[in-house]
Amino acid sequence: MLFKQVPLGIYEKALPSGGDWRERLRIAKKLGFDFVEMSVDETDARLARLDWSRDERLALVNAVAETGVRVSSMCLSAHRRFPLGSEDEVVRQHGLTIMRKAIQFAQDVGIRVIQLAGYDVYYQQANDETRRLFREGLKASVEMASRAQVTLAMEIMDYPLMNSISKALGYAHYLNNPWFQLYPDIGNLSAWDNDVQMELQAGIGHIVAVHVKDTRPGMFKNVPFGHGVVDFERCFRTLKQSGYCGPYLIEMWSETADDPLAEVVKARNWVCERMMQAGLMEDVHATA
Repeated sequence: MLFKQVPLGIYEKALPSGGDWRERLRIAKKLGFDFVEMSVDETDARLARLDWSRDERLALVNAVAETGVRVSSMCLSAHRRFPLGSEDEVVRQHGLTIMRKAIQFAQDVGIRVIQLAGYDVYYQQANDETRRLFREGLKASVEMASRAQVTLAMEIMDYPLMNSISKALGYAHYLNNPWFQLYPDIGNLSAWDNDVQMELQAGIGHIVAVHVKDTRPGMFKNVPFGHGVVDFERCFRTLKQSGYCGPYLIEMWSETADDPLAEVVKARNWVCERMMQAGLMEDVHATA
């Protein structure tokens, strides 16, 4: 893994739903992935992971050791339901509790990066106060993450508050902490009116992982690769030339598809072809 040219991972929600983590990691390995990104979203079922027992956490650690496929990042989107910028103090405090539990969970099982959703609020109306509260929540979160040596990384979102690397860098400068970095999504970047290549170059030195998906303006999910506006080859080349050497994560939501594995194989091969064209990797194709 340390000597691989491009560490490539897959989002948990791309793989078949159900089953335990050992089976999920075995599938990811068979498909040619180096790691799986865990989802802790706003559903009660996935939020419950943060309350796993010691034995449940140890089972995940053992599954990683047995398969050689890491769970090195967590997509923490639960704050859509319990936003750090909420004007309701009870909701806001619950959001901070989720953050604390997520950081402790990450420390326990070896997750290195928690990807944050850049929403001050999601289901409510944003204003100056929600943005102020969001900044204060991030400050408290980064203090917790610092003590645990877990990196918090802000995703570039489908939401105006955090729809560019330039905006996310403003938070990085405000927090001024090495445990707060950026996790750009080249699909989301491309769906907005951004100079994508300039944005990617601006983020170098702060980018700890990259989400890979296709998008169209106003459509941020479930756009098949090759049917959107993302110039993948150019993005990969820009990142390489700028010195980025970190992981890439294919983000998909195919867990309920008729044949999730076929969808993932198709996407992985498509992405790898663009990576080869950009000079990132050699010819490596997967089969289900």
